[in-house]
Amino acid sequence: MTLPGGAFRMGDALGEGYPDDAEGPVRTVILEPFRIDATAVTNARFAAFVQETGYVTQAERYGSSFVFHLLLHPRARDAVFGAVAAAPWWLGVEGARWSAPEGPGSDVDGRADHPVVHVSYHDALAYCAWAGARLPTEAEWEYAARGGLEGRRYPWGDDFAPGGQERMNTWQGDFPRVSTRPGGFTGTVPVDAYEPNGFGLYDTSGNVWEWCADPFSAADAAGAGAEQRVIRGGSYLCHTSYCNRYRVAARSKNTPDSSTGHGGFRCAWDVTEG
Repeated sequence: MTLPGGAFRMGDALGEGYPDDAEGPVRTVILEPFRIDATAVTNARFAAFVQETGYVTQAERYGSSFVFHLLLHPRARDAVFGAVAAAPWWLGVEGARWSAPEGPGSDVDGRADHPVVHVSYHDALAYCAWAGARLPTEAEWEYAARGGLEGRRYPWGDDFAPGGQERMNTWQGDFPRVSTRPGGFTGTVPVDAYEPNGFGLYDTSGNVWEWCADPFSAADAAGAGAEQRVIRGGSYLCHTSYCNRYRVAARSKNTPDSSTGHGGFRCAWDVTEG
């Protein structure tokens, strides 16, 4: 999608952000025209990159990644080596990677159109270089995610489910123990499973977090280290009781070598005259 850019109002206009996330103050940002993917990069697209280049992700080099406990493959139980102390629903799993997202025994068969996960910031940069692209800046990401609506909570307005219609893939139920989504399902869904926003972009709320180019530095938010990078959009694990970060103004962070089962990315490009 080619977007015209120009001036837009960036930040949390509703006062709903977490103080340490520094979603405000609302400010005017001016952007040059740019292109951005309509969807997050899929398993199929990432597989083509790996097949052509032989690229090995950081999760593969480290030998492990983090899997949400309810998604752990039965054959991967012996591969669990620990849990995150502050978030024990995240399990460290040997052998978890983009092509085995739930650990040994899992695969991405039937999920070619799902977003690739278990990719670090550096993995995303490598893919972008191969595709002749780059990661979007945080301002570009929010402008694109809003789809032309300023000061609103979600890409379609302020209601979570307008007319009772589900519009994004986020957690339903008692987090992190019980999912009440239809069939008890949780995890990624196809990148175009929901209606696009006003700019034609899909899943700018929910499904997977997306890397942005910017550092999440101490100048941006209290207590954040400059080595961390901005992630945007929330994921299938976000819920108002725990992580109300599927709002378009919401922001979070991760270290650039980290990978998880709910982290992906989309590409952007400069637009040149003539």
